[in-house]
Amino acid sequence: MNADQGLFVPLILGILEGLTEFLPVSSTGHLLLAGHFFGLTQPATFIVLIQLGAILAVITVYFAKLGMLIRDALTGKAYAWQFALAVVLACLPAVVAGVLLREYIQGDLWESAALICWTLLIGGVILLIVDRLKLTPKYDDIYHFPWHLALVIGLFQMLSLVPGVSRSGSTVVGGMLFGASKRAAAEFTFFIALPIMIGAFGYDLYKSRELIDTSLALNVGIGFAAAFIVGALVVRYLLGFVSKYGFAPFAWWRIAVGAAGLVAIYAFGR
Repeated sequence: MNADQGLFVPLILGILEGLTEFLPVSSTGHLLLAGHFFGLTQPATFIVLIQLGAILAVITVYFAKLGMLIRDALTGKAYAWQFALAVVLACLPAVVAGVLLREYIQGDLWESAALICWTLLIGGVILLIVDRLKLTPKYDDIYHFPWHLALVIGLFQMLSLVPGVSRSGSTVVGGMLFGASKRAAAEFTFFIALPIMIGAFGYDLYKSRELIDTSLALNVGIGFAAAFIVGALVVRYLLGFVSKYGFAPFAWWRIAVGAAGLVAIYAFGR
């Protein structure tokens, strides 16, 4: 997209980012498919940078809890340091893989609409199966997740580097399979998103600093603001929704979008 296309596209993409960042449906996959099928395109840098808007929504909603955690860590509370270690362990695999594979991911993988549709479809089926399993949760308090559970969730999160897999979807599935309740698995994804996406924002901003002009900066600003506002609403109400309905609605959405995209690609050559 260029400046001649106006500001409607970054606004729509920002809203889409805010809606999907914390849902297990893959925000990156949806943004890339919006570009492929509907021409709502932006540079890869735009997609990474506007994600910080949704991440800041978490800080807004969880400001009090974050402040309490920092206070308790500084005063030597064991649970706060245990939680900090869990977040670090959960983030580390994806950070290392993301730095090493950035060019390949944002190149070959992001350009394959068929791959995104397949991962949406397959991921939806997996999420639906896991949601219906009769699992007995062992961990319902994210502040007391054991280190091995956090590391397993981190390894699952690494899968989300493939577009369409979904960061929150992969961590939720990993968490539930290894003992976390649905609500706890969903809430933990909010916290591990903070360092991951802030780091990705800073790294991509640095790597793409020479490509950012006034037009792109304006588009990023609009998308960022839209993602922040919509993301805050999603974060505020998602846990209650998940507790009541589980993850099946999101699984069916993934399956529907993935299947529709594959039909468009293979049957109509889109």
